[in-house]
Amino acid sequence: MKKLLIVTSVLLFSFASFAQKAERENIRKGNKEYRQQKYSTAEQRYKSAIKVNPNSKEAIYNLANTSYKQGRWDEALKGYEKYVSLEKQNPKNLGKAFHNMGNVYLRKHPSKDEKENYVEKAIDAYKQSLRINPDDDETRYNLAVAQKLRQDQGKGGGNNKNKDKNKDQKKDKDKNKQDQNKDKNQNQDKKDQQKQNQQDKQEQMSQSNAEQLLKAIEQDEKQTQDKIKQMKAAERKQKNDENRRNNKDW
Repeated sequence: MKKLLIVTSVLLFSFASFAQKAERENIRKGNKEYRQQKYSTAEQRYKSAIKVNPNSKEAIYNLANTSYKQGRWDEALKGYEKYVSLEKQNPKNLGKAFHNMGNVYLRKHPSKDEKENYVEKAIDAYKQSLRINPDDDETRYNLAVAQKLRQDQGKGGGNNKNKDKNKDQKKDKDKNKQDQNKDKNQNQDKKDQQKQNQQDKQEQMSQSNAEQLLKAIEQDEKQTQDKIKQMKAAERKQKNDENRRNNKDW
């Protein structure tokens, strides 16, 4: 009986080691494909890692990134949300996940579903990120962009929900006015059409503003990443120079 228990334990340990190795190998290959901008093949690698370990935080987070790069916002958001629910040990990466969630929400703005205020959700996500990483300039910049969008929404014709409510009330009143003449109805229809056209133009302007601001975000993030790479290269060069000097002194 003891021998059977020992054999079973060895088999379980061997299986766990094999699974862990397969998970790490898929993540490693996925990361390589991601760096080469082969997002589709990287996605398959991360999915393979998740099959082995459904709670692989690194694979879940990186899979969300590949979805983001391919413009699949809902999938990306779902991945980031799952990662946030699992991450308990690495606050820095948790802050990055909230940052990326904010970017997704801005990408989904404006929404045809007026129940979803993605600008507000983006602001909340960026604030969450800054609570964790208060020195992150990129997140602070993106938060300012989202707040600017919210401000523009306020200027662009007021609250859409209140507009719809007022329209519904107006329709109810119109139903009760049985003796309203046709000319007034026609004039009212023209006014309603003009208001609708104006609202459509405002939504188009909001969409254009959002796209311009998002392009500014991406450009700012790229410049920041370039600066980080330059700083790291300078640090490596300095260390190499110091090592060479030390070797000469020896």
